[in-house]
Amino acid sequence: MRTLIKNIKELVQVERQPRLRVCGKDMAQMETIKNAYLIIEDDKFAAFGSMDELKETNADIIIDATGRMVLPSFCDSHTHLVYAGSREIEYIDKIRGLSYEEIAKRGGGILNSAKRVQEASEEQLYEDAMGRLEQMISFGTGAVEIKSGYGMTTEAEMKMLRVIRRLKETSPLTIKSTLLGAHGIPMEYRGRQEAFVDLVIDEMIPQAAAEGLADYIDVFTDQGFFTVEDTDRMLDAGAKYGLRAKIHANELAYSGGIQCAVRHNALSCDHLEYTGDAEIEALLGSETMPTVLPGAAFFLNMVHAPVRKMMDAGLPVAMASDCNPGSSPSCNMQLILSFACVNYRMLPEEAINATTINSGYAMGVSDMLGSIAVGKRANFYITTPIPTYEYLPYAYGENKVARTFLNGKEV
Repeated sequence: MRTLIKNIKELVQVERQPRLRVCGKDMAQMETIKNAYLIIEDDKFAAFGSMDELKETNADIIIDATGRMVLPSFCDSHTHLVYAGSREIEYIDKIRGLSYEEIAKRGGGILNSAKRVQEASEEQLYEDAMGRLEQMISFGTGAVEIKSGYGMTTEAEMKMLRVIRRLKETSPLTIKSTLLGAHGIPMEYRGRQEAFVDLVIDEMIPQAAAEGLADYIDVFTDQGFFTVEDTDRMLDAGAKYGLRAKIHANELAYSGGIQCAVRHNALSCDHLEYTGDAEIEALLGSETMPTVLPGAAFFLNMVHAPVRKMMDAGLPVAMASDCNPGSSPSCNMQLILSFACVNYRMLPEEAINATTINSGYAMGVSDMLGSIAVGKRANFYITTPIPTYEYLPYAYGENKVARTFLNGKEV
């Protein structure tokens, strides 16, 4: 199947020499082609260039994109999409002044979602999550990492991971699965946290590995949750089963989570509201992608990660939605693009790099997704008629995606 898209107003984020990630000052650079064409062969990008250079117009499908732009699909490298029910009552508690930790201590937060997941059927969880994936596609997302973590028991965590496996098999999205057994501490393990860590190590990790249910392992390493020592034990156990680390780090305090992520060669460390000079120094030269979650910081009214300082130091930065029912109930990566510019003072080019190629790196798919390059998988979207690509983060209240293509096909 050969598809030709012609008369593209601007083809955005093309790469002639594909990269795995973009760092520091290079994040402000992004190649585009005005009045462009794009050719897709089956599920891959085959050619692109200026309309003046287009010689061959034979194709099975021809799309005229006059007045519209084409961009690579977003990669959303941190979500908790499999859950049961919403948590708007806790949202009211937050408005009244209760902190994230206070809500968790009284059995709310993650524990609330865990109870609902334990009671829900796999079919219910699958149908609810599939609806969220369809919404993500409509906003321009083509790849997503989904974590467990609302199970809190071995049985429920495996149930979540089986749902994610089914989503992988039935959705056109590229999906990665992460075991987040250590997302919170169940009430019955309060005061004996090490015993729950033992459960994750002795039961959850071996079972997930035996059934091939997880691509990665994650731990919530932060104040009031799991210590660096706990995290070391769980990540060492995961590594024995071939599960590379991804860490929730430094959302609530200077927890040591970032340094821990680097020591374990984590693919990413995420949240990062509390990132100082020592944390930046640890990340420099590492293979770990610093990943900021603007939706959670916005919803919880938290301090913002020092993104500009991180980029000025030469670091790459990724951004993801953190879609979940408690602290970021949105899967709209266009909104994350806007938050990146408004709240973190990123240039539109930096924000686009952060939500595509760098977030693709943070979920291990930037070799095949995250930019428009010959040979990469054809995940992209065609915009509505817009004046410039800067309009994408500027017009934060509207959906600028008109048509989404995944694996070379319109969905």
